[in-house]
Amino acid sequence: MIYNNELIQAQNKLDSNARLIEKFKRKKPKDLDAVFGNLHHKVFEQIDCLKCANCCKTTSPIFYMTDIERAAKALKIKPMAFIEKYLKIDKDNDYVLKSAPCPFLDYENYCTIYSSRPTACREYPHTNRKRMNQILDLTLKNSTVCPAVARIFNHLNQEL
Repeated sequence: MIYNNELIQAQNKLDSNARLIEKFKRKKPKDLDAVFGNLHHKVFEQIDCLKCANCCKTTSPIFYMTDIERAAKALKIKPMAFIEKYLKIDKDNDYVLKSAPCPFLDYENYCTIYSSRPTACREYPHTNRKRMNQILDLTLKNSTVCPAVARIFNHLNQEL
């Protein structure tokens, strides 16, 4: 994978990035959303998701009923058939994919249900959203999955 070194570095920096997250939790910076949002736009000018797709290869989004219905409609199957074929219930009682990589990821890293993909996929890696303070632990976890998030942490550590 083209961004593999960045993900290895992110894994090596997990402890220092965790300390940074704890600092954010303690200080609760008012501009945290703007800082993440600006860095999100900056790194996604450099990152090509189609050259990576590590999120699709290694993790599963949560599927809400609206996501299931939308994806099932795109595939021209009933929602229950979609659930039976592709999903399982995880330890948090959420619907997630039965297996990785995502069954909708094709050989060129395109999503075959892109316009009907789950909300979690639409919003991934969640670094340009409001109330970042609510998902700091998830963002830290995503730093080892998504090279864009790894780069965001690199910028945060350099700037702060």
